[in-house]
Amino acid sequence: MTDVPASQAAIPARLALVGGTGAIGASVGAALAATGEPFAVIGRSAGAIHSHFPASVEARPWDPADAASMRAAMRGLDTLIYTVGVPYDAFHLHPELMARTLAAAEAEGVRRLLLIGTAYGFGRPKAARVDESHPRAPHTFKGRMRKDQEDLVLEAHARGRIATNILRLPDFYGPGVERSYLADIFTAAATGRRAKVIGPIDRPHEFVFVPDVGPVVLRLLQLDAAFGTTFNLAGAGTITVREVAEQAFALARRQPRLLVANRLMLRLAGLFDPMMRELVEMHYLMTDPVIFDDSALARLIGPIPKTPYAQGIALSLDAARKAARDR
Repeated sequence: MTDVPASQAAIPARLALVGGTGAIGASVGAALAATGEPFAVIGRSAGAIHSHFPASVEARPWDPADAASMRAAMRGLDTLIYTVGVPYDAFHLHPELMARTLAAAEAEGVRRLLLIGTAYGFGRPKAARVDESHPRAPHTFKGRMRKDQEDLVLEAHARGRIATNILRLPDFYGPGVERSYLADIFTAAATGRRAKVIGPIDRPHEFVFVPDVGPVVLRLLQLDAAFGTTFNLAGAGTITVREVAEQAFALARRQPRLLVANRLMLRLAGLFDPMMRELVEMHYLMTDPVIFDDSALARLIGPIPKTPYAQGIALSLDAARKAARDR
């Protein structure tokens, strides 16, 4: 067999997305791919990874229930970006998976880990703008599980064997993003049906445009000073669900048609739909939205480019139209 010249040999990846097959993983992956540097994706199967990423991305399958498998997937890596999702009715897995990931990472000498987190760990907001100093006092089970996950990450940094960071995101939306409170608005506007939304729909809310996340993560990875702490990433200001619907339907040249579910309706729907049942305890995010203050992040990395809602809504609607045509 002819040896491959060193100049043509694949460069081993030193950075990996863990569980990168979701919307946020795709955004981070796109930002990484734009640099031209190699990276890996750790997931349950190589097939699933390559269905979301180009063949040039190194697929590292793992079994999260097998410590040896987890260690093998992390061998030789320097940095992990953790975006692992779990079913909405299995949030108890968040701290369990994080504990196993940190144990494997420390055993393999991984130097850094960045967790993509959420607002859940704060609980009900006690301020108009929630910065990193806001008390983490979750009143829901899902919030407690997210806080426990964060605590493990912060404690790992305190032990000194791995540098960690948490970047918290608000609710998100974007082209092709299905797990979003806004997703059905774009599909409905594109297809001319009524949009299913959760009310109240006139409270100022905050959504981050998914493609904006990757560049922020990339910038954090370039700064050692970013580790050992947490940051919030805010959306492009606030907007109401009604305003999103009005803009999307107007672009589609249709009158907005909305089916608004309140907490009682969610509870009733939950008798038949487990997903609806799980949404009940998080309904406070619609009645008392968490609005992030990301000034600390901006002070560290500089101005944060954010896609205006009008542009993000238009792009999301275009993607929904294409998906409808392709079905």
